[in-house]
Amino acid sequence: MSSDVILVIVVCTALAFDFTNGFHDTANVVATSISTGAARPQVAIGMAALLNFAGAFISISVAATVANDVVNSGVVTPTVVFAGLIGAIAWNLITWSFGLPSSSSHALIGGVVGSAVAAAGFDAVIADGLVGKVLIPAVIAPILAFTVAGIAIGLVYRVVGRQRPGLVTRGFRYGQVVSGGLLALAHGTNDAQKTMGIITLALVANGTLGADADPPLWVIVSSAVAIALGTYSGGWRIIRTTGTRIIKMDAAQGFSAQGAGATVILASTHFGFPLSTTHVINGGVMGAGAGKRVSAVRWGVAGNIVTAWLLTLPAAAAIGALAYGATAIFGSGALGPVLVSLMSLSLIFAIFSRRSRQGSPVPAG
Repeated sequence: MSSDVILVIVVCTALAFDFTNGFHDTANVVATSISTGAARPQVAIGMAALLNFAGAFISISVAATVANDVVNSGVVTPTVVFAGLIGAIAWNLITWSFGLPSSSSHALIGGVVGSAVAAAGFDAVIADGLVGKVLIPAVIAPILAFTVAGIAIGLVYRVVGRQRPGLVTRGFRYGQVVSGGLLALAHGTNDAQKTMGIITLALVANGTLGADADPPLWVIVSSAVAIALGTYSGGWRIIRTTGTRIIKMDAAQGFSAQGAGATVILASTHFGFPLSTTHVINGGVMGAGAGKRVSAVRWGVAGNIVTAWLLTLPAAAAIGALAYGATAIFGSGALGPVLVSLMSLSLIFAIFSRRSRQGSPVPAG
């Protein structure tokens, strides 16, 4: 009975993380379209939510990586998964409060790795999977998106440089509707699957599923719904950072950044890499700015974003380890996860209440 209670708490916490992933990463999908005037904010967010939902059903390759290739499922318990999720949610909320577009994906992986190490030592981590499928893509993907977007914007300006600006801007705004939709679909194929993978890991650890099992349909649907609802709720602080603070973006740059981001994310999903969509689209935005003029990029803002990226894995791991330690004080039953959940909900409520009293940020666009 106790294990079933813990499993329910883990599933609910995973879907809560998926929701925070959606509102935290909304900026990745819609900021460029909003900042260039290609789409009204609510239209862009609504379309992104629908396509995020649809994208979750395209593949389960990333879910399999998260469930099988990062931590050893033989030493993982539902409590370990719960603590890792607390670490990921906490880091998402911390970076959201500062308006920093950090990686929800790496927060999740870092949180689970930290809680697994706290529970069973470093032998719980599958080093080859963590390095080969998480860390190396984390370095390569934003550089690749930066390069592709930089080359793309250079070609675009060469082709349309002598055309009337008004006509070019309208054309690329229409193009952004397409590239933004493709980016939202790509986001769903990669990000929603991390939650599918983590719930599947908890089900395997609980003995509900066999080892190497695929996510059940209810896991896929619930994960898709959670990230779509989170996306629709928006994340205006981070939308402003991605859309206006890195570069002053025109429609051609927005189109190039979105196209580069979607291409890199879809390729990574095909190979089962749990990629940071945040890294990719911000790399694309920087590349589109630098491709026009290196000084167009606000490198100070970019440096703050990179710092948040570097901190994400270790910070989320540390919080995940602390969360596991807090639950372990109360033994292996359901009491620890229940108390930690209540404390976390109280803290989140207090933070959001304080933010609402201070006034909500004005939406960009």
